[in-house]
Amino acid sequence: MIRAGNRSTVYDYPVLPMEQQLNIDGDESPQERARNGIIAALIAYVSWGVLPLYFILMKDVSSLELLVQRVIWAIPFGALIIHMRRQWPEVRYALTHKRMLAYLTASAIFIAGNWLVYIWAVQQEEIFQASLGYYINPLLFAVFGVFFFGEKLSRLKIIAIVLAAVGVLILASSGSEIPVIALFLGTSFTIYGVIRKKVVIGGMPGLFVETLVLLPLSLAYLFWITRSGEATFSLAEPGMAMLLVLAGPLTVVPLLCFALAARRMKLSTLGMMQFIAPTLQFLVGLANGEQLTRAHIMCFACIWVAVAIFSWDVWRSTRVQSGVSADAA
Repeated sequence: MIRAGNRSTVYDYPVLPMEQQLNIDGDESPQERARNGIIAALIAYVSWGVLPLYFILMKDVSSLELLVQRVIWAIPFGALIIHMRRQWPEVRYALTHKRMLAYLTASAIFIAGNWLVYIWAVQQEEIFQASLGYYINPLLFAVFGVFFFGEKLSRLKIIAIVLAAVGVLILASSGSEIPVIALFLGTSFTIYGVIRKKVVIGGMPGLFVETLVLLPLSLAYLFWITRSGEATFSLAEPGMAMLLVLAGPLTVVPLLCFALAARRMKLSTLGMMQFIAPTLQFLVGLANGEQLTRAHIMCFACIWVAVAIFSWDVWRSTRVQSGVSADAA
């Protein structure tokens, strides 16, 4: 029996024997594990951080078609990785377990909505808002943890969340724009995370099942736009076709690297590194010529201070817990 989500939820999932799992850690020393974990995390977060460059390059392709191509081409690349890691039993179980499949269907809907709005935001030159959404995401996770999982917030985390809220309010009250995109991206990904927290399944198998859930509608849409002559993907244009196929590994590889990093690093360190992605997105927005107003500067200043306070509190708490554990040993 494995507990998942909140303490009242218990799912009877099979635990695979170790000989059925691929030994992806090898014979790494502690130093090698730490180094490889940092490298994998950097690959994941830098990939997510510069992903807007790909969507800018593909600005002539509709955001919905890019989403569909991302789903379709994630299937073969995801299947290859799952085969290499021998995770097909997890996939089969998820597809036959009604409750797990229901949760993954719900999470698929939220991640699809998140991807679609993110692609659209980049193509509409709203990268600052996209970046803001992923800055506030960890803070929203903390808030959702209080309401849905009974977690308690430290004083510093409360200060960080209030500061982030002030930053968003400054941008909203400035009259220049209401950060609807940022709030949607942050909230939708937080809800996605809450749903996934209730399901005991690996990152890759979970993503694979989610894309399988989205595949029928994606194929139907692709068939419709192909019949109507509106599809961008065409063998007559191999360059564009290859760029669309690239959406698959751009979706799958960062998640795999994140999973590898999570096995090798302290979660507090991994959590602090996650701000690399929205920082790079912000820089991409600057390089792309988006207008940085005074309200943007004030908003992001509040967010950056909030992130620093939040990260410091996480790091400090981890150090204290490590010290207590060492004393107890």
